[in-house]
Amino acid sequence: MLIVGLGNPGAEYECTRHNLGFMLIDRIAREASALVKRKECRALVGRAELEGFAVELVKPQTFMNLSGDSVACLVAKRSEIGAGPAKLIVISDDLALPFGTIRLRPRGSAGGHNGLKSIIASLNSDEFMRLRIGILPSHPVSDAKRFVLEEFSKNERADLEKILERSRDALHAVVRDGIDKAMSQYNGDM
Repeated sequence: MLIVGLGNPGAEYECTRHNLGFMLIDRIAREASALVKRKECRALVGRAELEGFAVELVKPQTFMNLSGDSVACLVAKRSEIGAGPAKLIVISDDLALPFGTIRLRPRGSAGGHNGLKSIIASLNSDEFMRLRIGILPSHPVSDAKRFVLEEFSKNERADLEKILERSRDALHAVVRDGIDKAMSQYNGDM
């Protein structure tokens, strides 16, 4: 199974809202004593064990809008061993969901997210699992592009660990119990 966290490479993006996928991959790798550093298909990849299953943790290095190039390459290289889009989980931030809300889905549209749009277009399929983590604040956002590339506010940072823990637990549940059971347990507010 491929678990892909979306984000942008580079220190200037490290703590931004758009890098929640990278943050979650880093957390899972740290807890599994795994290194996500092997370069493959313009991504950083590392093997880990989750719930007794071997998974590959992935951080595309193509920048968000071209994430599909990297993901499609990895999926194609693993298709001969049965790791097509159905064995893919993509983690992304979501400006349509309230801050801290998580949503697991077995498939679906990009919902306006450029990283997901790129993956759907490159795979020619929306048949892959996703974990979306809400970043919508309680106030209106006038410039979405700028907002997602900003660092978390002080108030948001206070809740970030809990959100990452819940997201990690949701991913473990997907691997252990399957997407349907994990959705019934984790979809919703913190």
